[in-house]
Amino acid sequence: MKNNTTTTLTKKIVAGKFKGKSLKLPSKETTRSSKMIVVESFFNTIQFDVIDSVMVEMFSGSGSIGLEALSRGAKKIFFMERDRDAIKALRENIAQTDPRACEVIEGDTFNTITQVKKRLEALGESAFIYIDPPFSIREGMEEIYNKTLRLIASLPLDMVRLIVIEHMSGLELPEMIGEFKQIKAKKFGKTSLTYYA
Repeated sequence: MKNNTTTTLTKKIVAGKFKGKSLKLPSKETTRSSKMIVVESFFNTIQFDVIDSVMVEMFSGSGSIGLEALSRGAKKIFFMERDRDAIKALRENIAQTDPRACEVIEGDTFNTITQVKKRLEALGESAFIYIDPPFSIREGMEEIYNKTLRLIASLPLDMVRLIVIEHMSGLELPEMIGEFKQIKAKKFGKTSLTYYA
């Protein structure tokens, strides 16, 4: 049995006002951290649109995407996560940045999405929605992508600026998910980003 107590996994915020801050990552068993090249590509795509925007990070893990967005000028981030270890790391990471701009919504994303819809409605804002579900090869996750597609199809159009799905490169995503059309896909080895609007 491997002893994981000694090493704390971390990654740094790449750009913006919190650049260089180290974010704690929960154990590899519970979450995967988005690769640096993937993060850079995503932020190069949305560029300055991130400023004063609202972002929802589903299956947020350590919150590295949302906190990167916050560092680059986003005004409000909603983090959705159910894993206890991940939430602990996430809250510690948020504490290093701007906690007032962050809200952690604990629980199963497929159930808590209604809370997020209400929050966005109250704000009168549409959001960048970043979705990085656990890979479906993990035990108990075989249905995760189908459930995720159904969730996306259920999102109100006026709530969404852009949907970005980080997924296994072998997975073929449909051209349309509900009312949302695939506008771009980019591959980074085993990981891909697919954009819908």
